[in-house]
Amino acid sequence: MTLTRFVTKNALRNKRRSILTVLSIAFSLLLLTFMMTLWHAFALDDGSAESAQRLVVRHRVSLTFSLPSFYREKIRAVPGVVHVVPNSWFGGVYKDRKPENFFAQFGTDPDEFLQVYRDLSMPEDQIKAWQRDRQGVIVSDSLAQKYGWKLGDRIVLQGDIYPVNLELNVRGIYHSDPDFKSVYFNAKYVEEAVSWFKGQAGTFDILADSPSSVSKISSTVDDMFRNSPQPTKTESEKAFGLEFVAMMGNVKMFILSICSAVLFATLLVSANTIAMSIRERTREVAVLKTLGFTRQGVLALFVSESVVLTLIGGAIGILLARGMVYAFEHAPQMTFFPLKMTIGIWALALLISGLVGLVSAAVPSYHASQVDIVDGLRHIG
Repeated sequence: MTLTRFVTKNALRNKRRSILTVLSIAFSLLLLTFMMTLWHAFALDDGSAESAQRLVVRHRVSLTFSLPSFYREKIRAVPGVVHVVPNSWFGGVYKDRKPENFFAQFGTDPDEFLQVYRDLSMPEDQIKAWQRDRQGVIVSDSLAQKYGWKLGDRIVLQGDIYPVNLELNVRGIYHSDPDFKSVYFNAKYVEEAVSWFKGQAGTFDILADSPSSVSKISSTVDDMFRNSPQPTKTESEKAFGLEFVAMMGNVKMFILSICSAVLFATLLVSANTIAMSIRERTREVAVLKTLGFTRQGVLALFVSESVVLTLIGGAIGILLARGMVYAFEHAPQMTFFPLKMTIGIWALALLISGLVGLVSAAVPSYHASQVDIVDGLRHIG
């Protein structure tokens, strides 16, 4: 029998206890890995290279207030601004109000939209067809696949915020990475149907000439409208997305707190189980020493068994977390925050599970390795 097989067999010798320990580690690593993925999406992921050059201008007070459409040309004159396009949330209902039928809907300017969002790819003929049709709409390929939409199909969005139902013709199917899960139509359609919305826009999206110009453009635009009846707040695309998360409070601190609590609870469970297992094997330690195992050998054996056990639980937990992330990736509510489990998150989660086993076994394994052979053979327990 090889040493590796000996360690594995001993780690799983008490099947009931081992299974319960593995499941507890797996559940803890499931939560920890998922929380780390959320943290990565909210705090670390900078998005695509294109998104680093985009800014969003909104009303300083609230997103519920709109901005005058003439702001667009004033913003265009700011040094560093390449393109400006209006974007207005429609918030209509497709089919019914079930969560699975929710997706983002925006009114915009088809002539300049794809010049700002250059990371959206769509055939040129579909772009032209969308720009020619006042009732045209472009949809993401994921939504087209989900609902079976094809070019030329008509979809109806029932007005919720605006008192109008939009009958839209699918003129284009675009692909984006990450997936926007959104539809975009001509804002003029809503302006013609709703008199009070004419000359208004929810936000203005800006494409800067370079990422280094973003901060300068932001301060210049806000200074320009600081004393106007509709002051603005200009921020990067990522910062704008995080505004939605900020409505729920300090989410990043909440995630860190959950991660710390999960890690501490995992360590307690693992340490208690492993210490109990090692105490029951005092006579076995004496036998191993009789057979020639040194103190270092006994210490390494018990620590290895603990690490193997926690690594198995960690691997299971990571796989379960991947399934949970997949479910969230395909949830319509995650349009603005697509989650992605990176190789780094996988590696960090496995490293944490291994460290939990190492720390849990360190003290009881050290004490076990110090047991005298005679005292160990006399031990009853």
